[in-house]
Amino acid sequence: MLNNLNSIIIEGNLTRDPQLKTIPNGNQVCSFAVASNRYYRHNDQTEQEVSFFEVETWSKLAQTCGEVLKKGRGVRVVGRLKQDRWEDPNGKTQARIKIVAEHVEFKPVFKRDDEAGAEKAAMVAEDTEAETVF
Repeated sequence: MLNNLNSIIIEGNLTRDPQLKTIPNGNQVCSFAVASNRYYRHNDQTEQEVSFFEVETWSKLAQTCGEVLKKGRGVRVVGRLKQDRWEDPNGKTQARIKIVAEHVEFKPVFKRDDEAGAEKAAMVAEDTEAETVF
């Protein structure tokens, strides 16, 4: 049986520092939020639309993201959408969609200090495991 297509690519900037946790089975998970801007023309004016996405990374990719990423850093995230469902204390079903990243590119950071210079290339991290089960 084949999987249905579930793939997403977004670019944006982190809206907060990443949160790196180790879950009870010893796996690491890193979560962060990305804001992605979209510009379009409406009535001869440029409009901006901002979307916010929750991203989750696992294992070595999680560790790398937790060490390298900071609020404001630009990233390109390649992954899949995942919907979490749960029942709240009132018995109502709740749902949330997040991105489970399989690949994260870190955009260059340009230092303000002349001596430091700029990073020459973006760092790339990729998850080698298809899915981590906990």
